Amino acid sequence: MNCYAVVGMGSIAKRHLANLRHLHPDAKIYSVSASGRNTELPAHADAVINLEQLLEEKPVYAIVASPAPYHVATAKVLLQNGIAVLIEKPLADTTKSCEELLSGIESNQTCAVSVGYCLRFLPSAQVVKNYLNAGLLGTVYNVESNVGQFLPGWRTDKNYKDSVSARKELGGGALLEISHELDYLFWLFGDLELQHSWLRTTDELGLEVEEIADLVLTTTSGTYVSVHLDFIQKSTQRNCVFIGEKGRLVWDLMANTVTLYHAAGVDTLYAEPQYNKNGMYIDMLQAFERIETDGMSHLATVESSSKVVKLIEDAKQSNKWRRIA
Repeated sequence: MNCYAVVGMGSIAKRHLANLRHLHPDAKIYSVSASGRNTELPAHADAVINLEQLLEEKPVYAIVASPAPYHVATAKVLLQNGIAVLIEKPLADTTKSCEELLSGIESNQTCAVSVGYCLRFLPSAQVVKNYLNAGLLGTVYNVESNVGQFLPGWRTDKNYKDSVSARKELGGGALLEISHELDYLFWLFGDLELQHSWLRTTDELGLEVEEIADLVLTTTSGTYVSVHLDFIQKSTQRNCVFIGEKGRLVWDLMANTVTLYHAAGVDTLYAEPQYNKNGMYIDMLQAFERIETDGMSHLATVESSSKVVKLIEDAKQSNKWRRIA
């Protein structure tokens, strides 16, 4: 009987367990405690085991969904034992860790490995990518990417200050936790160069990690890209605007719509506001399972995800930190 596993026991790990059960109802599905201390059996799992026991089970693949600082160490053990690995985003919390994984993969890559940037599988994301790749917007001059959501409302089952998002030692902060935006910008435009970063914390949340991040980036072709990420907006927003030679393309990730504003009027290129966003997680897992036949498809590579971590590290090093009273 085939088996699958999820390392980690947080909210995203529970989602992956449910989706694995949906895709493989008759398989053995294991929950692996990253610390080895948590033995509570989550829904959709057949058992809670440790990493050593998992290696003996030889799963078809494992999803690493523990806190970011532990991703690479766990992934290396799994890959060295011939187990394919899907690593939750971000790939790691430091460039050094990314380089360690890249080095190991380059010297001995025998099985599939990818990073779980699921927004690439949102249907509207693929509409945007195809539109830009086809050159239908002409030269892209400016891009404005925005995401904001109130951290205390993310996970109501625990105090937000105890969450991974809030704790520096677990890879918290807006940059790592909401790094989807940086990933899809690399996916759409290729290499990005940091020009400016401005990271802030507030007395409202009182964290020791950045709660608000504003970056200015440029592409190799000279497109100006502004990125805003925050933990403080009471009404969630997630959108990206592309200003180009032939119009303005507005991508609303919350509504799952793509709209073109141009000289002759307005065109709705895509709209499916009722789309169940769990579908993008399912599609990502299925794409991972088809790597041998279909290649990487829209999946994020370790290489591209390493560039995201490097950009975040650069932003933190160049920033003039400020707390807002």
